Amino acid sequence: MANDGKRKICIVEDNDDLREALSLMIQLSDQYVLAGCFSNAEAALCDIPVLEPEAVLMDINLPGVSGIQCIAQLKDNFPKLLFLVCTSFEDNDKIFDSLKAGASGYILKSEGPTKILSALTEMLEGGSPMSSPIARKVVASFKTVDSGKKQLQVLTDREREVLEALSKGLMNKEVAELLQISSGTVRKHVQNIYEKLQVNTRVEALNVYLKEK
Repeated sequence: MANDGKRKICIVEDNDDLREALSLMIQLSDQYVLAGCFSNAEAALCDIPVLEPEAVLMDINLPGVSGIQCIAQLKDNFPKLLFLVCTSFEDNDKIFDSLKAGASGYILKSEGPTKILSALTEMLEGGSPMSSPIARKVVASFKTVDSGKKQLQVLTDREREVLEALSKGLMNKEVAELLQISSGTVRKHVQNIYEKLQVNTRVEALNVYLKEK
């Protein structure tokens, strides 16, 4: 249990100055107590299960094991443990990989200690705090998926069957055998799919298709 009713927080950050600033921020808070502070994921993976914090401020660009891998491993064993990613990275892969791993929030270091602390509080109260640039990227990704769904609605059932077969790695000839149609018919269906989805390659078509799935 946290001291004096305060909630236990751990920090994983390899930058010494920022780790010290975040530590001081937690220590000066009326709501939280600093349970542990780590400069790498390996130490965090070893000690956090023993310390039993309620939440972790997690950097993701760490030496050795990444913060994303650390989140995934701890989340598997401690599903109730909350993670607020605190990083300088805004690229889509890191955002979505962090969220998939189990992070509940994603905030940029540039927001500063006060905003980070507010995000931590919001997360512990059931929210999913994100810096504005991150939230916009997440919303944009949903719009892209919706767009893909609308595009797929224009395909015929047979075109969907062809696309499904292609998604399994089958070549045109194998698709023809599977669906009991000619290779020429398959090629025609593929051309129609490209035109309707407004793409030029099989990879682009499958990307639209798999986003719906």
